[in-house]
Amino acid sequence: MNTTFFSSLSVMWIWIGGAILLLFLCVSLFRQLRTRKKLMQELAELDQVRQNNIEYDFVLKAMKIAVWRYDPRKRTFVVESDFREGTNNYVAGGNDMVSDWLSVVSPADVDRVSQAFNDICEGRSDFYHQEYQIIYRASGDSYWEDSYATIVDRDENGKPTKIVGTSQRIDERKALEASLVAARNKAEESDRLKTAFLANMGHEIRTPLNAIVGFADLLTVVQKEEDRNQLISEIQNNNRKLLRIIDGVVSMSQIEAGAKSILMGKVDLNQLLQEVADNHQPTTNLPINVHCELPRLVIQTDREKVVEVLDHLVQNAIKFTTEGEITLSYKVEDHQVRVNVKDTGKGIDETDQARIFERFVKVDEFIPGTGLGLPVVKSHIENLGGTVGVESSLGKGSNFWFILPID
Repeated sequence: MNTTFFSSLSVMWIWIGGAILLLFLCVSLFRQLRTRKKLMQELAELDQVRQNNIEYDFVLKAMKIAVWRYDPRKRTFVVESDFREGTNNYVAGGNDMVSDWLSVVSPADVDRVSQAFNDICEGRSDFYHQEYQIIYRASGDSYWEDSYATIVDRDENGKPTKIVGTSQRIDERKALEASLVAARNKAEESDRLKTAFLANMGHEIRTPLNAIVGFADLLTVVQKEEDRNQLISEIQNNNRKLLRIIDGVVSMSQIEAGAKSILMGKVDLNQLLQEVADNHQPTTNLPINVHCELPRLVIQTDREKVVEVLDHLVQNAIKFTTEGEITLSYKVEDHQVRVNVKDTGKGIDETDQARIFERFVKVDEFIPGTGLGLPVVKSHIENLGGTVGVESSLGKGSNFWFILPID
C-alpha cells in the first residue's frame, strides 16, 4: 500500500512539475512575443522617423530654407538644417549670437528687426516675421532674407524657453519686386509723357498751320512783289515745319507697328552729308560745314533711314544753336564709321542725356518739338546694326553721334 501511495505521489509531482514547466514556457514565449512586437513597433517608428526626416529635409531643400532654434535664456542659436542658396549666408554659432546677428543686419532694418525679435523672446508676441537685408560691411556682400519664428515651449511663468524659426533668401523676389516697381513707374511716366505729348501736339500743329492760313489770306491783299515773296517764304517755312511734325509722328507709328522695312544699298557718305547740309542751309543763318575724312566713302546701308536720322539731328542742332556753327563729319574706326553732328548751342545737362532718346521727352519745354525725333533716330540706327549717343556740356554745345558698320 505504501508503495502504491508513493508511486501515485511521484506521478502527481511529475505532472505538477510538467505543468509548471509548461506554464513557464508559455509565459516565456508570451514575453518573447511581446518583446518582439515592441521591437518591431520601435523599428517601424524609427523607420517612420527616418522617412519623415528624409521628407522633412527634402521639403527644406526644395524650399531653400534654413531651420534654427533659439534659447532665450542662453541667447544661443542652433542651426539644424541650412538649405539656403548662396555661399555667404549668415550662420549663427557661439554665445550671444543675437548681437552678432544684428550686427550684420542692414542699418535701415536693424531697429525694426531687433524690436520684433525681442517681443517674441519676452513673450509679448507669439509670432515673428521680418524681411531684412544682411550686409557684410568688410566685404560689401549683401542679400535679402525672410524669417519666421514661433514659441514652442514656455516655463512656469509663461516665459519662452524655446523658439523655433526658419530663414529663406529672397534675392530673386526682391529683384522681381524692384523690376515691377520700376516698370510701374516707367508706365506712369510714359502715360504722363503721352498726355503732355498730346497737349503739345495740338500747339505744335496749330502754330505753323495758323501761320500758313494767315499768310495765305494776306496774299490776296498784298500788292508789293517784295511783300508777297516774303509771305510766300514764310508759308514755305511753316509748311516744312508742319511736314516735319507729321513725318515724326508717322515714322514713330510705323516703327511701333513694325511697318518700316530695311532697304540696303550702296551709299556715298560724303555725298550724303553734303546733300543734307545743302538742304538745311536755307533754314538757318548758321554755317553748316561738312568735314569728310576720306575723298570718298561708300557704305552698305539704308539711305532713306540715314537721311532721316541726319535730318532730325541737324534740325535739333539748328533749334538749339543761336550762334556759332554746325558741323557734319565722320571718322572710320575698325570697320565702322562714326558720324558726328556737332553744334555750338546751349548743350544738354548730364542728367538729361540718359533719357533724351526716350519717347516724348523734351529737355526744354520752351523750344518747339514733339519729343519724337531722337527716339526715331535711335530706332533707325539700332535697326541698321549701329549705336547712337550724345556728348554734351551746358553752354558748350552738343555732339550727337552714331556708328554704323561699313560692310
